[in-house]
Amino acid sequence: MHKLVSLSLLALFVHLLSSTAPVDAEDNSPPEGFVALFNGKDLSGWKGLVADPKKRAELTPDQLQQAQVAADAKMRDHWSVVDGMIRYDGMGGHNHLCTTKDYGDFELLVDWKINKGGDSGIYLRGSPQVQIWDREDGSGGLYNNMKHPSKPSTVADKPVGQWNTFRIRIVGENVTVHLNDQLVVDNVVMENYWEREKPIYPTGQIELQSHGSELLFKNIYLREIPRP
Repeated sequence: MHKLVSLSLLALFVHLLSSTAPVDAEDNSPPEGFVALFNGKDLSGWKGLVADPKKRAELTPDQLQQAQVAADAKMRDHWSVVDGMIRYDGMGGHNHLCTTKDYGDFELLVDWKINKGGDSGIYLRGSPQVQIWDREDGSGGLYNNMKHPSKPSTVADKPVGQWNTFRIRIVGENVTVHLNDQLVVDNVVMENYWEREKPIYPTGQIELQSHGSELLFKNIYLREIPRP
């Protein structure tokens, strides 16, 4: 009798545990209205970095093709996919991971993780950057702005070693950033780092910045915003 009661209690405990435990959405499966830029298996849809937008525009098609082959080889030496995550090994110098497609106005979701002292960022339309780093200012700011605000309005980073989530929206020149569901950049103009006298380029690639520290990314989703 005691054995039967014990088994019944155990079954009830297992049922309660399974029914109340949080269930995470499957990694690298986009929410409705978004597409996955990372498939969780390989680096399809991504390429190595060839110079900056201004210099790339000055290359001939043959020069650009040759430079891209070399950049892709360098990229593969340091970027990889491990257990459904994109990993950068922290070496390889100026070696960003870039989308093969250019984008205009969009909303971007991305999970990222850094180690102590880590430094990275998200380039929008090939321009730096929505900042990622382990510093007291916090992540999410438009670090390279000179005329418009460059720092986040609040520090919303989780402790180093935990996953963080960006929701980034760019329409025209204006960028809004939520970090871990907190608004840290509110419709701020993102300046053109490469040509200060011009507005940010109307289209360009998205880049995961490498900056000398190990990085992890996953759940990279994008929703394009139609222009009038």
